[in-house]
Amino acid sequence: MALMRSVFYVPANNPKFIEKATTLPCDIVTLDIEDSVAPAEKAAARKLAAESFSKFADLKAELYVRLNSWATELTNEDLEALIWPGLDGVTATKVRDADDIKRLDWKLHELEARRGIPEGTVKVCCLIETAMGVMNAYPICSASPRIVSAIFGAVDFCADMRVTLTNKGAEQLYGRATVGVAARAAGIVALDAPFADFSNIDAFTANTQESIQLGFEGRMLIHPSQIEIANKLYAPSEKEVEHAKKVVKVFEEEGLAKGLAAVALDGKMVDIPVYASAQGVLARWSEICEKGSPDNAS
Repeated sequence: MALMRSVFYVPANNPKFIEKATTLPCDIVTLDIEDSVAPAEKAAARKLAAESFSKFADLKAELYVRLNSWATELTNEDLEALIWPGLDGVTATKVRDADDIKRLDWKLHELEARRGIPEGTVKVCCLIETAMGVMNAYPICSASPRIVSAIFGAVDFCADMRVTLTNKGAEQLYGRATVGVAARAAGIVALDAPFADFSNIDAFTANTQESIQLGFEGRMLIHPSQIEIANKLYAPSEKEVEHAKKVVKVFEEEGLAKGLAAVALDGKMVDIPVYASAQGVLARWSEICEKGSPDNAS
């Protein structure tokens, strides 16, 4: 599964921003034709987005498009204009229930068949950002094999809940944690909400560290200054990598090789769950190294 530490959003009707995005070290670039594009600009945004696919062909970042929700009655137009070779995935917005995803999955299958794209090529990210969406989080996250990630959308969630969005985020905790757990239960990546106060780097860093403790492995970003920080924080540190190597080595040599299910390391117990966690750290580190950006985790 591709890295998703930094998912950078770009208004699809802004050629300058799109060009800039081709130079940024993010894991995913998402061309947005939803909230950052005015209704009168939707058609132009679709056209510019589709024409921009070739600009990302040789980059390491994956390319997604954020769609308008089914409730807007614009989704079919979005899909007809944008499902072409060169697109890695789409982000479904304001997802209410599993039926929203099943409907999208059917349309993607139909377009792939019609346009000669291998079946299942186009991945799906679910943006869960309403009270209904949060209550249906697990059915949504498990509704299609195309789904690779789910984003908690704090701004719209708070608006739907009629509460004020804050940097500390106490008002988001239930929704945020629910999406994180649902994503993990469905075997997909949990992505955190954008942090709107982008000039406040300290608050962004603190919020991201909390995000990691809730099980998120990346987040939606709205400003280039957030990319390097996200890449670093959502990656294992050098210390964590070295510890994981020690855990794997001692458990395999002193545990598995001798028929034991638990061994000691530095005064602490290492058992099968600890071993599995260490393997996950090393697998994630390997992905980062393969992408050529290990400095982000040092």
